[in-house]
Amino acid sequence: MKTFRLRNVLVKIILLAGLGIYVISCKKGPVDINHNPRFDELDTSGCTAPYNLNVILRGGDSKRGFGDQSLGFLKFRQNDTVHVIHLDTWVFNLLPNHAYLLQRAVNPITDSSCSSTAWLTLGLGLTPQALHTDKFGFCYEPLYRSVAAIPSGTQFRIHFQIVDSATLETVLSSDCFSYTVR
Repeated sequence: MKTFRLRNVLVKIILLAGLGIYVISCKKGPVDINHNPRFDELDTSGCTAPYNLNVILRGGDSKRGFGDQSLGFLKFRQNDTVHVIHLDTWVFNLLPNHAYLLQRAVNPITDSSCSSTAWLTLGLGLTPQALHTDKFGFCYEPLYRSVAAIPSGTQFRIHFQIVDSATLETVLSSDCFSYTVR
């Protein structure tokens, strides 16, 4: 039990430190070094290029995982030479030894609400890949998807969710992001 708590605390410290550095590097104006940002205070919308996103997925009132203690992070990066999006995905504090799926839905850039519910399960190229949590409810999975068939410059609104692979219940979800195909 002590190992679980220690690992859980270390993972949170590392994630908070990394996201804290990210937030500080994107801020404009003076930085308050005494302020320790919480995940719900992070602004991930304005400081990345439209090609690369840092996406935080938050838990809600779900009966899966640990509610608002559950968390996900998606490092969305486009490789401009081969038109592949790398989707490095981390989840924390979900049910241990359980499978989840990363999904995305897109809208035209003119629809600012991200109202689409046409979810596509992401994975290794065109093959969906489950995120399998360990005994601590943690998982890291390097996923990817080709966008070679989409013309460069095409813009979308995009949002993400993590769902339980058995029930398809949403356990984590993201805000809406603007994104441009390189």
